[in-house]
Amino acid sequence: MVKSTFLNLPAEKQARITQALLHEFSRVPLATAQVAPIIKQAQIARGAFYKYFTDLTDAYQYLYQLALADIHQDLNFSKALTAKDYILLITNFLSGTKNSPYYDFIRLSVTQNDYFLRLHSPMKQLASQDWAVATLCHEAIFACLLEPEHQELYLARLEEALTTFLKGV
Repeated sequence: MVKSTFLNLPAEKQARITQALLHEFSRVPLATAQVAPIIKQAQIARGAFYKYFTDLTDAYQYLYQLALADIHQDLNFSKALTAKDYILLITNFLSGTKNSPYYDFIRLSVTQNDYFLRLHSPMKQLASQDWAVATLCHEAIFACLLEPEHQELYLARLEEALTTFLKGV
């Protein structure tokens, strides 16, 4: 994860570096991202980048966590959720993503960096029912980001599947 040297930087410098990360990772997949454009835009030395992050994947993970924390800030999982609750959460997430500076980053993450998301996903620790629901929800999010014009269709299909699945549990 991000090194303490980055977290101890002045807020303005952190913001400049974060903006450079967002620009690079919103433009190209992680597999083809490069340090050079980041350090140029952030106006830092290459060596400084490696004082703040272990590598590009570390920097990507920092930005991904930051984006999710920002977009997911209003989510509440303190009660058992119904199919309608999940649809509302996903609709709010999609709306929050669309209206966020992270939209291009999240869309590229879901459509191009799926391997990274799966590798660093906490889904391995979920109980089987929670894993199944999360998998269905994430697939719906993927489909909605890929084809936003069909969002209603995907969410209706998800609600039907979740209603059936959650009744049987």
